[in-house]
Amino acid sequence: MTPTRRAVLLTLPLALLGLGVSVYLTYEHYSTSATLACPDTGAVNCVKVTSSSYSELAGVPVALLGLLYYVGVVALCLPVAWRATNPWVSRLRIAALAAGVAFVVYLVWAELFRIDAICLWCTVVHVSTVVLFAVVVLLAALAPAAGEAQPAATAPERRGSPAA
Repeated sequence: MTPTRRAVLLTLPLALLGLGVSVYLTYEHYSTSATLACPDTGAVNCVKVTSSSYSELAGVPVALLGLLYYVGVVALCLPVAWRATNPWVSRLRIAALAAGVAFVVYLVWAELFRIDAICLWCTVVHVSTVVLFAVVVLLAALAPAAGEAQPAATAPERRGSPAA
């Protein structure tokens, strides 16, 4: 399996999962009838988390920020992005995911220490972001260094024709 195919198979499903849950949370945020498929009592309380003061940042719903973020992450995890020869694409992917992990740390802190509740849907996005970051960093660490000589592919032997 080629490195690009491996990278796409590992990262694209995680990015699509984060995007899908972010779409759902954004829809629920703007819905007139809050029907989050999640308990609304006790330590697991999605409604408490998604309606808290921490559910918006400068007046913008965190769910919408997540949706916009994951649109970009999905683009960075598409096969064309993994095949890009410009090193800035890889750097942007790692930087975007590092920023995502930093925001996840803030959101988990808010859930645990300010809101006193956990949202299961938010947790899916948080875990997806952290795992995606770990996979991308691991893939970057395992990739040959830029400019490092790649093993030459051997040409198939031509039978029955004289060597030129």
